[in-house]
Formats: sequence, structure tokens, C-alpha cells
Amino acid sequence: MENKEFSHIDKSGRANMVDVGGKPDSERKAVAEGYILLQSDTVRMIRENIIKKGDVLSIAEFAGITAAKKTSELIPLCHQLNLSKVEVFAETTDKGVKVTATTKCIGQTGVEMEALTSVSIALLTIYDMCKAVDKEMVISGIKLVCKEKTEKIKG
Repeated sequence: MENKEFSHIDKSGRANMVDVGGKPDSERKAVAEGYILLQSDTVRMIRENIIKKGDVLSIAEFAGITAAKKTSELIPLCHQLNLSKVEVFAETTDKGVKVTATTKCIGQTGVEMEALTSVSIALLTIYDMCKAVDKEMVISGIKLVCKEKTEKIKG
């Protein structure tokens, strides 16, 4: 196994927030996705918008946007970012709901944790809204689909 130093641990083994102050601003983008497997009757109820707690897909999308904006409050060593865009899309499938989140910013560090947090909280919101009617839900497949860093911003 290759011996690599961890950027979030200092020489004495303590947690360390990486200093990105010297890095130039770049356009950053990340896309994440995940799924919640549901019983077919639950999928039908979501599509017909008859879950008692409300419009599951819209509320999950709002929750995902809010979560992306609060990522640095939830994950201790994440930097607080000035997000320029958060887009969350929840769609039913034959077996459940797929959530995709896209996050963007101009900054010194990436936005993948924001995208992953967004998807995670959107899926947990669906779980919360459907738990009264579905006892077999499974959240799975949360992953980073892509992350991009484009041209450096001149300033």
C-alpha cells in the first residue's frame, strides 16, 4: 500500500482544515446522484401526490438545496463556500426515486461534498415523508458522478 499523507490530518495526527488561501479561484462544478428503493405502491402514491406529508419530490428538492448551502455546518472540515448554483432533481423510477444534484461555485476548493450532502438529505427527506406507508425503503448508490474545475478566474 502506498504511503500517502492525509491533507486533513496534521503532523501530530490532529484534525486539520486545509488552507486553500493560496489557491486561485476557479469555476467548480460537481454532480452527485443517489436512489431510494420503494414499494411500487409508494411510487404510485408519490406520482399521484397523495402522500399525507405533501409533494414528496418538490420538498425533497428544496431540502437538497438547503442541505448544500449548509454542508460546512454539517461536515467539520469542509470550507464554507459561496455557491453560485444548486440544482436538485428528484424523479420517480419504476423502483423508487432517483435524486441528482449539481452544485457550482467560483472558489478555491471543490463542491463535491455539497453535491453529495444535497443528494443525501433529499433522499432522507423522501424517507421521512414516506415512512408511514413504506417500511422497506432502502437508500443506496449515493455517489459522485463528476467534478470539474475549469479555467482559472483572473482577478
